[in-house]
Amino acid sequence: MASILLNPNFTIATTAPTTSRLNHPAFSSAPISSSKVILKNPHPAALFFKPPSHSLTSKPTSQRLLVRSALRPEYIPNRIDDPKYVRIFDTTLRDGEQSPGASMTSKEKLDIARQLAKLGVDIIEAGFPAASTDDFEAVQMIAKEVGNAVEEDGHVPVICGLARCNRNDISTSWEAVKYAKRPRVHTFIATSEIHMKYKLKKSEEEVVEIAREMVKYARSLGCNDVEFSPEDAGRSNREFLYKILGEVIKAGATTLNIPDTVGYTVSDEFGQLIADIKSNTPGIENVIISTHCQNDLGLATANTIAGACAGARQVEVTINGIGERAGNASLEEVVMIIKSRGEKALGGLYTGINIRHIKMTSKMVAEYSGLLIQPHKAIVGANAFAHESGIHQDGMLKHKETYEIISPEDIGLFRNNESGIVLGKLSEYRFYDSKQKVSKGTLQFNGRHALKARLLELGYEFGDKELGDIFWRFKAVAERKKNMTDVDLIALISDEIFQPKIVWSLGDLQVTCGTLGLSTATVRLVDAGGEDHVACSVGTGPVDSAYNAIDLIVKEEVTLVEYGLNAVTEGIDALATTRVLIRGNGNKSHVLTNAMTGETVHRTFSGTGAGMDIVVSSVRAYISALNKMLGFNDLTDSKVSAGSS
Repeated sequence: MASILLNPNFTIATTAPTTSRLNHPAFSSAPISSSKVILKNPHPAALFFKPPSHSLTSKPTSQRLLVRSALRPEYIPNRIDDPKYVRIFDTTLRDGEQSPGASMTSKEKLDIARQLAKLGVDIIEAGFPAASTDDFEAVQMIAKEVGNAVEEDGHVPVICGLARCNRNDISTSWEAVKYAKRPRVHTFIATSEIHMKYKLKKSEEEVVEIAREMVKYARSLGCNDVEFSPEDAGRSNREFLYKILGEVIKAGATTLNIPDTVGYTVSDEFGQLIADIKSNTPGIENVIISTHCQNDLGLATANTIAGACAGARQVEVTINGIGERAGNASLEEVVMIIKSRGEKALGGLYTGINIRHIKMTSKMVAEYSGLLIQPHKAIVGANAFAHESGIHQDGMLKHKETYEIISPEDIGLFRNNESGIVLGKLSEYRFYDSKQKVSKGTLQFNGRHALKARLLELGYEFGDKELGDIFWRFKAVAERKKNMTDVDLIALISDEIFQPKIVWSLGDLQVTCGTLGLSTATVRLVDAGGEDHVACSVGTGPVDSAYNAIDLIVKEEVTLVEYGLNAVTEGIDALATTRVLIRGNGNKSHVLTNAMTGETVHRTFSGTGAGMDIVVSSVRAYISALNKMLGFNDLTDSKVSAGSS
C-alpha cells in the first residue's frame, strides 16, 4: 500500500451598555513594549502590562503600540454603537478546514474554539452542520460549551453555523448553534452570472426569491442573528447585488457578508464595491457589512483592509490564512495591521483581539490541521522576527525599531536576548551538571524550570503533565544528539503534545534493509488497553515494510495520499520530522459535503512524527494519522449506537 508514494435565541434590549475590560484604560495607561516579563497567571487584561523602567526608553512613545481608551462595544446583532470598532469573524473551523488534509477531530475543533474565545474573536464560525453528522455534533458541542463560557474579561463569542439557502441546511444549522448564548445562522447563495447560469441554473428572480424566503425561514425558527452572503459578489452585477441585499434586509438579515469568493478583485475595486453597496442598498443602515476575501491573487489581506476602510465593520478571516485553494485573509495579518496602523492610517479602527494569544493560536491550528506555516509568513512565521543580515543585526543592536515595527512579545513570542537578534538554528541546548563546563553561548538546561522558561519564550504554555512528557522526551533525544536547537524542541512538542487520542502507540520497531533482498520490518504496537500486538512484513523499503506491518495489526484499509520528510536542522544527527496524509477507504462517515460546491468529498487525515531515526519518525507519523482516523470512527460509531438504542 505505502509503496504508492514511498517508492437559545438572543436579543439584547438593554439600554446600559455592557463592556469588556479589554483595552480599558483603567487597567494600564502604559503602552505595550518589548519587555521580557512573563506572567504565569495573566490577568484578562494582561496584554497591557507595565514594562520594567529600563525598557521604557528603548522605544519612543509615538512608535509603540498604544493601548486604546475604547471599550469592546455591547454585542447587538445588526449594529455596533462605536463606528470605529471592527468585529472579527473567524472561519478557521469552517472554511479553514476545507483545506485538503486539514480534517480535525471534534476534540481538536473544541480546543481551537476555546483558544479563539481566549483570543477574543467576536464570532466563531464553528462549521457547516449539514456536511455530516460529525460536523453537526462538533458545532453543537462548541455552541454548548464555548458559546456559553464567559471569558475573564466578560466576553462571550457568537457561535455561527453555515447553511446553503435551503430549509434542511438552515434548520440543521439552527439545531446545532441554538444552544449558544449568542447563536447565528449564516446562509448563502451565488449571485454572479456565471454561477447562476452554470451552477444554480436559475434566473435572477428565482435567486432573489430563494434568498428572501430562506432568510425569513431562519428568522421564523427563532434565530435573531442571520448573516447572508451573495456568493461570488466580486463578480456579480452591482444593480442585482443592491436588489438582493435590499430584499434580504427586509426579510430580517442582520449582517451582509460580501465575499470575493475567487479572489478576483484588487483592493481599489473591492473597497469601491463595499462603498457602493453602502451607498445604494436600501436599508443598509440597519445591518452590518462584512467582508470575506479569498487569496487566489495574494490580495486577501489588502482587500479586507480596503473593505474595512470603505465601511465594512465585520471581517471574515482564518488563523494562518488557511482555507480552500490559496486560502483566506489571515487573522493575524488583518488584526496587526489594524492594531499597528489603525489610529493613524485607518481612521481609528480597532478590534477586541487580545494579541498576546496570536502566536499560541497559530501554533495550535498549524499542529491540529497539519498545515505547516511557511517560515516567511507575516507575523507568525519562524523568520518573522529573525535578523541574520549583518546590517540588520547592527541596526537592531543600536535600536530595535530600525528593523522591527512590531515587538514579538506583543503577540506572545518571547525571545532570549534583548537585542532582538533571534539565534534560531544557532541556539544550542545541553543538559549539564554543576561540575560540567559548557561552551560560551550555549543555553544551559538543568531541569524542568529552565525548559518551561524556554517554552514560554517560544510561545508555548503547558501544564505540569504536558511539560513532564516534553521534558523526558527532550532529555532522551539530548542524550543522543550533541546539540539541541529551538526547532528540535518545537518538533518534539508537535510529536508529543499535539497528537490525537491514542488508539495505538509504538512499542518497538526493527527493520532490515539494503541491496541484498527485500526490506523487512517487525513492529510492536500497544493498544489503548495496554495489550501488545506484533506483526512482521516485507516491502520495497524500510518505511514501506513498516507501514505494511502496521496495516496487518490495525486492519484498516487506507490509502497513503501524501508523505513528506524533512530534517529540522543541519548535520547528520538532525531530528527528522515526517508528515503523512491518509484517506480511509469504505467508511461512509468519511464522506462529507463541500459547502460551496455541494459535492461529496472524502475526508483525509494528517499525522506528524519526529525522531532521530527517519523510519521511526515515519512510523510515528503514520500511527498519528491512523489514530486521528480511528478516533473519528469511534466517535461516529458511538453516536450511531446511541441513536439506535
